[in-house]
Amino acid sequence: MTKRVLITRGRLPGGGLTRLASGAEVVCRPGQGRPEPAELAGFAARAGGASAILALGNDRIDAELLDAAGPALRVVSLASMGFDGVDQQAAAERGVVVTHTPGVLAETTADLTFTLILAARRRIGAARDSLHAGAWDLFRMEDYLGLDVHGATLGLVGYGQIGRAVARRAAGFGMRVLHHDPSGPPGGELSTAVALPQLLAQSDVVSLHVPLTDATRHLIGAAELRAMKPTATLVNTSRGGVVDEAALLRALDDGTIHSAGLDVYEREPRGADVADLTGRPGLFALPHIGSATETTRAAMVDLAVDNVLDVLSGRPARTPLPGTTAVPA
Repeated sequence: MTKRVLITRGRLPGGGLTRLASGAEVVCRPGQGRPEPAELAGFAARAGGASAILALGNDRIDAELLDAAGPALRVVSLASMGFDGVDQQAAAERGVVVTHTPGVLAETTADLTFTLILAARRRIGAARDSLHAGAWDLFRMEDYLGLDVHGATLGLVGYGQIGRAVARRAAGFGMRVLHHDPSGPPGGELSTAVALPQLLAQSDVVSLHVPLTDATRHLIGAAELRAMKPTATLVNTSRGGVVDEAALLRALDDGTIHSAGLDVYEREPRGADVADLTGRPGLFALPHIGSATETTRAAMVDLAVDNVLDVLSGRPARTPLPGTTAVPA
């Protein structure tokens, strides 16, 4: 009997969905907008009898959706490294494996992290906006002054695959690298493990690379921002909720820190609601594009498809979420 796989988006990069369709019945949710939880549940209920769901990291996977998909559901496969949108307890209670896509996006996201470091430290956004507005009318030594990246101290909060990839890049800039990650590997030649207060006090750039959990939500708030240097830059390519965004914007406005580079936000997507992200010379903001290259996004979909096909064939999932079983209960 052909297994049914529900896809929350009708278009995904690469050829993964074509490959999936050769071994399963693929049912794509109509429309391309972000699905609300009730809509996803309704889609699953109408499709009926699903064995798998392939979703994006910002789709909400809750108990209602899992129940709507039916008792045959065996795996929820995320084309994402992040997994904070999944009710993991509800999935475990129903014997559903949840997978994600670590590994394939680390290098690409590290590239983007350094883009943000350079853009924020050197005030690239403000300089670009001045040029585009026709305000660059004379070369002045005091215009568009930023801060150096080479030789600076980089503090990595989280030292997993992406954090280590950023550390490798930092070596090329002659940066001193610190990291804080109680569950991560030792630093070795690239980085020195320190406590978070020491990292915040000593770093010229603080870059965040932790998943969003109850323990990391608002890990960086007003107190942590005050503990940073007034010349420091905060960069976030992990999850928006790791930072108290309101506190960060206040810190930029009052000069508590020098600058910030953001790719993720507490509210996503933003649409027209971007007034708080514009007009701040110290803020360089991008629309969650950390893994957005053709090759990497296609690889994410391929791995998500591999996880589905493995579980539906009775094999362990390749990349189950940490702490979960690789096979259905």
